[in-house]
Amino acid sequence: MPQDKLDTSKRQLLLGSAGLGAAALSGALAPNASATAATYQQGNQAIVARRVRPGEPGWPSEAQWQALGESMQGKVFKVADPFAGCEQSAQACNDILKQFENPFFIQDTPGATQSSGWVDAWTSKVSQYAAEVQNAEDVSKAVKFAKQHNLRLVVKGGAHSYLGQSNAADSFLIWTKRLDKIEMHDKFVPQGSQGVKPFEAVSVAGGAIWVDVYDKVVVKGRRYVQGGGCTSVGVGGHLQTGGFGSFSKRFGMSAGGIVEVEMVLADGSIVVANEHQNQDLFWASRGAGAAFGIITRATLKLHPLPETFGFAGLRVKAKSDGAYTALVEHFLRFYRDALMNPHWGEHVGFNGENVLEIAMSIQGLSEAEAAKVWQPFIDWVSARPTEFEIASPLRLVVIPAYHWWDYEYRKKHLPKSIIEDTRPNGKAGAFWWSGSAREVSIYIAGYESGWLHERLLQEERLSALAMTLVAASRVRGFEIHFNKGLAGSPPEVARQGQQIPMNPVVEHAFGLVIIAGGELNVHEGLRGHEPNKAAARTESARITEAMNIIRAIAPDAGGYCSEMSYFSPNWQTDAWGQANYARLLKLKHQYDPDGLFMAHHYVGSEDWSHDGFVKRG
Repeated sequence: MPQDKLDTSKRQLLLGSAGLGAAALSGALAPNASATAATYQQGNQAIVARRVRPGEPGWPSEAQWQALGESMQGKVFKVADPFAGCEQSAQACNDILKQFENPFFIQDTPGATQSSGWVDAWTSKVSQYAAEVQNAEDVSKAVKFAKQHNLRLVVKGGAHSYLGQSNAADSFLIWTKRLDKIEMHDKFVPQGSQGVKPFEAVSVAGGAIWVDVYDKVVVKGRRYVQGGGCTSVGVGGHLQTGGFGSFSKRFGMSAGGIVEVEMVLADGSIVVANEHQNQDLFWASRGAGAAFGIITRATLKLHPLPETFGFAGLRVKAKSDGAYTALVEHFLRFYRDALMNPHWGEHVGFNGENVLEIAMSIQGLSEAEAAKVWQPFIDWVSARPTEFEIASPLRLVVIPAYHWWDYEYRKKHLPKSIIEDTRPNGKAGAFWWSGSAREVSIYIAGYESGWLHERLLQEERLSALAMTLVAASRVRGFEIHFNKGLAGSPPEVARQGQQIPMNPVVEHAFGLVIIAGGELNVHEGLRGHEPNKAAARTESARITEAMNIIRAIAPDAGGYCSEMSYFSPNWQTDAWGQANYARLLKLKHQYDPDGLFMAHHYVGSEDWSHDGFVKRG
């Protein structure tokens, strides 16, 4: 993704349309907007339900909002526009925009989201009211309130949703930031189980973020839990979409490690689901998205901590197009034979400049062992100086695993690998990866993903795969994330592809292709800081074209539900597969028949408008 930022220091900065709008739906609608059972007519489509907006009949009174807040341990408040300061001065606006480069500032700001929008798709909007919940009972009260008053409900944790699912104009926001308790268990037994041997586990509240989980479990507890790769990702949302981390090739998907969840359902009930009770909800909660409820606590199995974690970086440049194709083919063969195993993860990038960019994670190997693995590949490249050059030599960083998320260690020994939260009132010891800076406050031009089946690595198919990847790179650069695919994992890990609701191809995928791009720290409606929509549309077309080239050789690639195109025509089967989606839709109708938990690409959202306010028959 491009990292260009607009130089706005000399521009006149005025706040445009980023404020709190309350646009009403067009069409002939009955006056009682709070009635969900009535049927209205809009054009040729029957509207069987619609949410109430501010100022319409049925919107809660100030007294009702206040009463909700008084009934909770947390608080209820009107949400402020985070860009209101731009009305004051250009410097004030620049200060705000600088803060938006910090994912923890975004999480601390209820009206902000990690992505600022997606061209021709969605724009980050501020909710009218928010409930800053602190426990499951608070969440239950907020959910019941939203249901009673027929409100458009959204949930914000880490706010990483590329599809804009954690925000909506004219909505009621459940903000889980304070729902962050983390508890280690030496002997955990799931509720309702009989004869189960106790095991080590960690219970994590749904609003926690992974940097805090890793600090408690890995740095201090010397155990391992599979979670997200980005430190600022929220636990609840990550788990509900399946979730991958840098070491998923060894430990599986994050959701695969869940042994029990506590959820608040659409009727406000608080339930505990595991393999022994509420099994259907337990299945749906581990990969189907947030369409079935709000996870208030998840308990995950702990693993012995490997001795080492590490990183391998290498850049190789080919001196001709033909040499680049040969390089890609040889690397794919090398990956299949030497790297498609539990020790390796992360990604390799392909671009139109004939450069192969390797940035892979390591677990369980010493630096010497890792170097030995790579030596044959380096020897092959070095033996062909007329075809290739090593643009950046192999760089190996291997450290004790308990230091991987250790803020003090990284600050001292690997300072360039992290960016610190240095705000005076910031989160102590919080950091995000330097490589993640390209994702913070991005306005998305396009985002596509697709799994590559391991059969594409068969010797007789390698050449065609290499030529396809090179052809796609000529249109738009992309990455293959090897940790986001379970081929090469231990058998018990690979079977997670059958056990949780994701596209079944993930079990046999050696990696996930991701093609994405956008513009950093621009915000639609903020004058002087508007995105370049023409450029975004051009980039979007290139991203789609490149993905179509790859899909020609991988028609079953599907897509990862949290990293797929907003405009995917077959998003249901791409994300979950036909059989899984049929089962999920049935469960959606059972547990949330009124669609309280509704957003773009949520299970059942095909019956709703994109803004989640209108259900059509």
